[in-house]
This record gives sequence, structure tokens and C-alpha cells, in this order.
Amino acid sequence: MSAQTIILALGLVLIFEGLVFALAPRRLDDILRMLADMPFDARRLIGILALVAGIVLVTIARMIGSA
Repeated sequence: MSAQTIILALGLVLIFEGLVFALAPRRLDDILRMLADMPFDARRLIGILALVAGIVLVTIARMIGSA
């Protein structure tokens, strides 16, 4: 994995994170409250699922790039 790929990935993450703050700042407060009320195991499951989805997407992107 090259430095260019890592920088690209970080840039994309920041773009999507920034969209939430820019387009729906009030909704973000609701989401944070909802997360605070959620049990730890549910938050952990969401994190694991996001991690797995990210790994799958990176793997697919690498397969497409090497084809």
C-alpha cells in the first residue's frame, strides 16, 4: 500500500466526516445522544461491523486496481 493510497483514504474519510458536520449539525447532536444511550455491546458491534465493511471495501478496491 503506497503513501498515496493512505493519504487518499484519509482524505475521503475527512470528506465524509465533514459532510455530517456541514450538512446536519443539529442532527449530529441527536446522533451523539442516541449513541450515549446505547449499550456498550451495541456500540462495539457497530464498530466491528464498520471495520469489517471497511476491510471488504479496501479489498475490493485493491482487487479492482490490480485487474
